[in-house]
Amino acid sequence: MSPRTVAEQIVAQLIEAGVERIYGIVGDSLNPIVDAVRRSGGSKDGGIDWVHVRHEEAAAFAASAEAQLTGKLAVCAGSCGPGNLHLINGLYDANRSGAPVLAIASHIPSVQIGSSFFQETHPDRLFVECSVYTELISTAEQSPRVIHSAVQHAVGKSGVAVVTLPGDIADQAVAREAPAFVRTGTPSLVPSMADVEALAVAVNEASTVAIFAGAGVRDARAELLELAEVLGAPIGHSLRGKEFVQYDNPFDIGMTGLLGYGAAHDGIHDADLLLLVGTDFPYGQFLPDEVRTAQIDSAAENLGRRTSLDLAVHGDAKATMAALLHRVHRKNDRKFLQSTLDRHNTLMTKVVGAYTKPVKQRTPIHPEFAASILDDLAAEDAVFTADTGMCNVWSARYLNPNGRRRFLSSALHGSMANALPHAIGAQVAMPARQVVSMSGDGGLSMLMGELVTVAMYRLPVKIVVFNNSTLGMVKLEMLVEGLPDFGVDVPATDYAALASALGMFSVRIEDPSDLDSGIRSALEHHGPALVDIVTDPNALSLPPNITGGQIKGFALAMSRTVMNGGVGEAVQMAKSNLRNVPLPSQFEPRG
Repeated sequence: MSPRTVAEQIVAQLIEAGVERIYGIVGDSLNPIVDAVRRSGGSKDGGIDWVHVRHEEAAAFAASAEAQLTGKLAVCAGSCGPGNLHLINGLYDANRSGAPVLAIASHIPSVQIGSSFFQETHPDRLFVECSVYTELISTAEQSPRVIHSAVQHAVGKSGVAVVTLPGDIADQAVAREAPAFVRTGTPSLVPSMADVEALAVAVNEASTVAIFAGAGVRDARAELLELAEVLGAPIGHSLRGKEFVQYDNPFDIGMTGLLGYGAAHDGIHDADLLLLVGTDFPYGQFLPDEVRTAQIDSAAENLGRRTSLDLAVHGDAKATMAALLHRVHRKNDRKFLQSTLDRHNTLMTKVVGAYTKPVKQRTPIHPEFAASILDDLAAEDAVFTADTGMCNVWSARYLNPNGRRRFLSSALHGSMANALPHAIGAQVAMPARQVVSMSGDGGLSMLMGELVTVAMYRLPVKIVVFNNSTLGMVKLEMLVEGLPDFGVDVPATDYAALASALGMFSVRIEDPSDLDSGIRSALEHHGPALVDIVTDPNALSLPPNITGGQIKGFALAMSRTVMNGGVGEAVQMAKSNLRNVPLPSQFEPRG
């Protein structure tokens, strides 16, 4: 049946683009779209489903997760004014994550725009910074081309497109036929051969090369490993690069940065040449100043914006490394590679391993131990979502990729409360996969209403709550700055009881000996499940390259805590974190 209204036409266009659902909350200005979705018959009948979340921010996060996992266009929607304003945080995350998402921001009646009408905002202006395309539909005749452009921008540029749609326009009769969508294969950005030749000369001249790779190598893993083998180069990786780089990789030396572990920091600082591949790693303070540096990236704007470069190549990681492999000489001296790998192994067994092995019987539960148990028990093709903060640290250090597992976080936007709504989108898009949300109690409590969404749809999401009654990452930030922690406390809450009240399977774990059975029971449950793990609030993750200044700051904060009457807290903090603090020899330069 041919669409009769603009709303019906938009829904038909979305169906043609392969969209199966819209995440959102209904509202008067959005009613024409919602009713067109209802009349489409749902995805089982070739139409579109409506996924009713509790907060529009969660709708945007869910759409982001679906788009990142499937590579297909995902859609969210919000009603006029406050409704679509709630989308903005999740859309920032989606856009920065490169997720093809279309947001429908319904608007006040078109005749009232500009008159300070009830709930009036200007979405076509507000969403400019978090999108690759934003436009206001002013007439029925204009609508099909705007929707077409929005979809093409979102998919073609891997980002967010926002369409502002007044409710009265959505109800108008169709005025013109919609253009067909254009589908193409994924193009390759081939670099300048002159740039590749220059990079090859630098690589051949360098005695030792280290590689730091990001998510831009997702389609170039084979070339990355071959290049590392030829050059004898250790490979460090960013958080977003972890799932594509770490597994079955004999050259892996872990991560650097605030979440880092292993020998990545030392490896990239000790090489003659550092090669950055497919990464826009934002923390320049963890990149070396004195090492010759080259960068390969498909986005020209990324080149040189984090650290000074000696060489730059604008091109896809796959095409560039394939061309480079034909021009570089094999390095037979493997001493640098082996020493870096040995250091990585030592750090992983004696430092990262120390987080888990001695704490099996200690209470409160150490979160590192809980994360390691979760890694052991989760499915081989599980999808993990992790809240920003300490949950990101535990997932980065203790969850192991294998080429089948997927990992989602708010790695570039750094938003709280992303894990649960990301998990909702992941589970809706992939109902047969095990989806695990690693939620901090701070993040979960921020968008806790989405537990109702999980219960309402009986989504088999497994929510593992690291419940330490504090904002752990903020606490750490204060301590290394020499500040006593303040304002970071979260009320002690029994999240298992809350989940149980919603009819969800739940278990609360306070004894580490119950971790295995408790997590296992939740993962094996056929339906939504929540595991509330009461963890040590004083177990903080320190960066892998701790400076003397940070230790001084930590000590200063502890002395201030004691002077303010917090001697008990200071003692517990020391007991929980002495295992994390390096020996003085680790501050000394290596000879």
